[in-house]
Amino acid sequence: MDLEKSFLKTFLGKFKGVSFNVEFWDGDEVKVGEDNPKFKIILHKPLKKKDILTSTTLAFGEAYMKGDIEIEGDLFTVFDELLKCIDEFSTNFGALTKIFGGSTSMKKQKEEVTSHYDIGNDFYKIWLDDTLSYSCAYFKKCDDTLHDAQMNKIHHILKKLNLSEGLSLLDIGCGWGGLLIEAAKLYKVKGLGITLSEEQYKAFKERIGRENLQDYIDVKIMDYRELSKSHLKFDRVVSVGMLEHVGRPNYDLFFKNVDSVLKKGGLFLLHYISGLQESEGDAWIKKYIFPGGVLPSFREIINISGDYKYHTIDVESLRLHYKKTLLMWAKNFDDNIDKIKTMFDDEFIRMWRMYLYACAAVFNNGIVDLHQILFVKGANNELPMTRDYMYK
Repeated sequence: MDLEKSFLKTFLGKFKGVSFNVEFWDGDEVKVGEDNPKFKIILHKPLKKKDILTSTTLAFGEAYMKGDIEIEGDLFTVFDELLKCIDEFSTNFGALTKIFGGSTSMKKQKEEVTSHYDIGNDFYKIWLDDTLSYSCAYFKKCDDTLHDAQMNKIHHILKKLNLSEGLSLLDIGCGWGGLLIEAAKLYKVKGLGITLSEEQYKAFKERIGRENLQDYIDVKIMDYRELSKSHLKFDRVVSVGMLEHVGRPNYDLFFKNVDSVLKKGGLFLLHYISGLQESEGDAWIKKYIFPGGVLPSFREIINISGDYKYHTIDVESLRLHYKKTLLMWAKNFDDNIDKIKTMFDDEFIRMWRMYLYACAAVFNNGIVDLHQILFVKGANNELPMTRDYMYK
């Protein structure tokens, strides 16, 4: 028997609680699991044993990107079922030092961030909503549109920050500026957004001018590590979906820089994808989607916050909200596939579809979470005693 096929059959035999068919490159077909199969995986070429043991997700992901693997069935269902067996996956971190051993220098991290966010505003406009919010939405109702849910998220965050006219707000990793735009319109705060993405900076700067908000908000190309020497001070700080790019060695440095600009008694809202435990992450995601990205665990962030005497006054998990957000992005992507084909090749498209659907499945399985944590710097006795104001 073909050694690669024999190994794969043994490997897949460890998958419990799922059911699907696998067709091998020689036409041989096997069923995994006892129930009716939910999908079919077609292997046009062998997957090498060494590659699977080095990184199961990287071996599968690269084969899918190249078209060496085809899937019959709903892509979300495929990843949702396979990830139920994630404990059987392999990752040899020692053999993947180029992926997991990268620098966390300012220059390197700017390269990593821009490699993802500077793909082009025209690309993101195709499948994000018109606010260009590229982070977890907040669904108050099951039938909320993506736009409504993203606006819900922005308003939810702004309410948690307990804003009022004249307060100052810093947005670290401000994206295309939707949150600060809304803060200026609703609360007349003085705001600054910082980003490493030239594309996001240009689009945000143009929107500030277009909406006549120059007296209230501004945006700068700036690394969070420059805050401590900026002499800036803010009543509120928010960071949405940026901490994942900081890297585990720099979490304390991140807090140090936030602390340097946040006034005593000020509020800091941190919105980020979190891991249950500390991990270096997934090889495929780090190689192709978010180079250098690492997911902080909830407990390590809480631990560091205590070192800076930050009190935790609210914690919320939005895990299922992110699953729904990703599925909506994926549908928008698929619905506009003809436009995207004029911009990118098949390998990029297969990679991006895998990213969106697999991430939705990752959240659905509870492999990762999304936390919003609201901190206060020191003891602020002027804040409301209940959290009713966050939900009015």
